[in-house]
Amino acid sequence: MALREKNAARVAVVGAGPGGLAAAMLLAAEGYRVEVYEKRDTVGGRSGLLQLGAYRFDRGATFLMMPHLLEELFTAAGRSLENYVTLLRLDPLYSLHFGETVFKPSTDGHQTEEEIERLFPGNGKGYRQFMADEEDKFERVMPLLQRPFQSPRDYVKKDVLRALPKLHATDTVYNRLSKYFADERLRYAFTFQAKYLGMSPWECPGTFTILSYLEHRYGLYHPIGGINKVLQAMSEVIAEHGESVHTSCGVKQILVQNGRANGLLLENGEKVEADYIVLGADFGTAMTELFEPGLLKRYTPQKIDRKRYSCSTAMLYLGVNGAVDLSHHSVHFAEDYRRNVEDITRRGVLSADASIYVHNPSVLDPTLAPAGKSALYVLMPVPNLTADIDWAQEGARIQEEMMNRLQRLPGLADLPQRVEESLFFSPLDWQNQLDVYNGATFNLAHNLGQMMYLRPHNTFQEIEGIWLVGGGTHPGSGLPTIFESAKISVRLLKAHDETVRSRAVRAGFTGKGVSL
Repeated sequence: MALREKNAARVAVVGAGPGGLAAAMLLAAEGYRVEVYEKRDTVGGRSGLLQLGAYRFDRGATFLMMPHLLEELFTAAGRSLENYVTLLRLDPLYSLHFGETVFKPSTDGHQTEEEIERLFPGNGKGYRQFMADEEDKFERVMPLLQRPFQSPRDYVKKDVLRALPKLHATDTVYNRLSKYFADERLRYAFTFQAKYLGMSPWECPGTFTILSYLEHRYGLYHPIGGINKVLQAMSEVIAEHGESVHTSCGVKQILVQNGRANGLLLENGEKVEADYIVLGADFGTAMTELFEPGLLKRYTPQKIDRKRYSCSTAMLYLGVNGAVDLSHHSVHFAEDYRRNVEDITRRGVLSADASIYVHNPSVLDPTLAPAGKSALYVLMPVPNLTADIDWAQEGARIQEEMMNRLQRLPGLADLPQRVEESLFFSPLDWQNQLDVYNGATFNLAHNLGQMMYLRPHNTFQEIEGIWLVGGGTHPGSGLPTIFESAKISVRLLKAHDETVRSRAVRAGFTGKGVSL
């Protein structure tokens, strides 16, 4: 348990998602008095545990990369990740299905190059060049993801100037990959990761080619029990430091007095006093629902509506009798992939032929389903709720289409007869059940107007005493960057607190009063 000063500052954390839990864990280890408030009965937010009968699923995130960042997070909290979670390295990374062609890349560069030459002759050299170029790019870009951008002056610092020639921010992910690969399918194999940001590779800034590089360079991992186990472990560490995570305890409003946050009003009517607030709730929902109407000027409901949001996802969670002969991760591309992507991101319609992602963790992890059975997770990217789609009307049809698509995969023709548990989750469910604004599963989009300084800042600009964490602040969405947002915001909060306390000490000699 952390040693805590008698007058340690009180921090209230809104939301037990990945960002909120990471920040709370770090603050608890530093001796702050920390209370986390979570509306749902489990931790993890949109990345938490979903249980259907005897089957267990990760509700959202299933890709875990760069585990060394997670290990650093636990080390900073005085703990070792391996004491809480067992990680399995995936090889191959995933299987990518283009009709009859199946590409299974690996972190073994020579093996992947040979596979590329076998399936897409003449493209191996491009792969080698891509990996070399991206290694240099990532080394330059990573520092920008580990510090705040809170002033235009942050753009003229040395790390930005060094990274600028490699940022490719005015280019697109698809255009960048076209410089390396001639085969369209191979381009898709290295650009589909733009979907992690909820964006089209034809629109996503070229900076984010590093996503596919990171997978190929550092690999992908599966925590036994699912990614939700990592988040549960964070909750355990918070408790071990003597602090609390309150589930089934939603926040109704952030209390503000004289331009400064001083506590929370809970949904049960209780008021909680706090010196500082860490806001880990979904950004759009928090701005429109957690502050007194009319209080915010920069983030009015009208301005929040005008921001760009990621796509959404239609989800199908299936408890299946028997084994499923699919890789741990598999992506099944639409025949006309570009049209499918533009349906989602530009036209706002449901594609007649859609891509799907299937997570089949039971092929490696026996803890998620009864013996001999499988917990199958199916994701179809779809437009968010700004599109004119009536999900109350369309949900049943899309669920049937997803099942039909699965039945066309080898060995799954009899899938409906094998399903023991089933849950369909639409963009409307993301919004209504998990408070995801516009059902935008991947939060704010990552277009140029919403990156770095132009993304909501880690130190909240409108109200003093609030720090943001999660996908709606810098550096962005995706677990590694969400964890970095927590590290950044905790550093900023600590620096502020130390300044306040230093002033208080000085004021003690002069008789002046200083408040947190």
